[in-house]
Amino acid sequence: MPSPRIVWSPRYEVDIGAHVFPTSKYRLVRERLLARGPVRAEDFVPAEPISWEDLARVHTPDYLAKIREGRFSPDDERLLELPFSPHLREASLLCCGGTLQTARLALEQGVGVHLGGGFHHAFRDHGEGFCLLNDVAVALAVLLDEGAIRRAAVVDLDVHQGNGTAAIFQGEDRVFTFSMHQEHNYPFPKPPGDLDIGLADGTRDEAYLAALRKGLDRVFSKQEPELVLYLAGADPYVEDQLGGLALSRKGLEARDRYVLEECRRLGVPVAVLLAGGYARRLEDTVAIHTRTVEIALEAAGERR
Repeated sequence: MPSPRIVWSPRYEVDIGAHVFPTSKYRLVRERLLARGPVRAEDFVPAEPISWEDLARVHTPDYLAKIREGRFSPDDERLLELPFSPHLREASLLCCGGTLQTARLALEQGVGVHLGGGFHHAFRDHGEGFCLLNDVAVALAVLLDEGAIRRAAVVDLDVHQGNGTAAIFQGEDRVFTFSMHQEHNYPFPKPPGDLDIGLADGTRDEAYLAALRKGLDRVFSKQEPELVLYLAGADPYVEDQLGGLALSRKGLEARDRYVLEECRRLGVPVAVLLAGGYARRLEDTVAIHTRTVEIALEAAGERR
């Protein structure tokens, strides 16, 4: 039986200068997976760029024109917190396409994995917080418009609230947005999603997992989703530079297992996106993301 496919592109690695966001992490996770096995090079599927027509399902025409033409002002770049470049645009188009591919793979094989994705701070009309385009919202908009799914849920476990995704899907009953994050952290303000759990600074494994269990129960009882997009951020880790929670690596593994086991138990396909990760030591971020992928692949095997 073939191994589950993993979506990735080498062009996700963009030169953004000296920055807290390590775009090399995607390549390093792939290399670590290949070194650890049993993942093989042929298990990776190249991401394909999203079309501008599909982006227009979510983002405004004026914003897309600004991206296409590269008309980013200094204020735009300050809000984005990244230098705009054609390479960043290309990576973002590929990432949106990659998340859509991953969602389709999840519908096909039960679990899809993307070495990328989770850019949840992008709004309809602007980018912010390292997020140029909202791949989560675009993928769901395409699948809903096509009729591939009727209902979906976003399970966002990045340390930062998914403000862009929450704002985009406000009033959209077909998408349930759940974000569990550090309350006293970026972004400010936080547009309300369908379920927001704001955690206290320094929250540790046990309290985090207890809150997660209650949150997921509400997601599945309220929505009965036909697809989950899971943002498995590495930034709740205790050593993250942009986070203030205190999860251990074992706690993050337990988090991933719980989300994936619940999806399997309920028969809900799940697309796993890596989202944020900014540990003081890059190797910690890479190790956390790698374990997320390995746990997802184990879950995929259990579904067969």
